[in-house]
Amino acid sequence: MSINVETEDLIPFSDARTAFPGGKRLALATLHRWRLPPGVRGVQLETCVVGGLRYTSRQAISRFIEEQNRDELPAPAITAKQRRTQAESAMKVLEAAGI
Repeated sequence: MSINVETEDLIPFSDARTAFPGGKRLALATLHRWRLPPGVRGVQLETCVVGGLRYTSRQAISRFIEEQNRDELPAPAITAKQRRTQAESAMKVLEAAGI
């Protein structure tokens, strides 16, 4: 997703140093590393350039943090109920075969 300059709250990149939670002032170089590939674990901080100045947005920061805290394990392919139903069906087939 990219920053929508019409609806999102733009922050000059230099001011974004204090816009992250925790109250710690980040180095400008850190923000630049986060916006460039590979970002952090493949996730990049979204930015845009307006009139020669680089901006990010409060929403982009939220999306960046959210992506960093996503579960790393993929969602199960089937639900527990589906797995149980498949196991029961397999047991019936095995019983019918005399196993």
